[in-house]
Amino acid sequence: MESGLESHLDDTMKNTSDAMGILFADSHGLSLGCRGTLTDRHAGVVTELARHASKLSADASDVPVICLESEAGNILIRMQNDLTVALHKMPS
Repeated sequence: MESGLESHLDDTMKNTSDAMGILFADSHGLSLGCRGTLTDRHAGVVTELARHASKLSADASDVPVICLESEAGNILIRMQNDLTVALHKMPS
């Protein structure tokens, strides 16, 4: 699984023109891999934000996407099952 995850991280950074960073974390906030501006130290915060956002809807199939916006770019966060993904990108 590690080589597949590492490959996916590299491909996302290479093929997403405005991507500045990407992070994968498990349900406990442990970083599974990261590239660019998102580092291992962001994993816990990103996971907690996604966990709290998932409680906003009673429908378990309604998976929210969090968008944090700033002058330094946008960070998109989504939790699916036991995996949280964060993508830092420049705004369009």
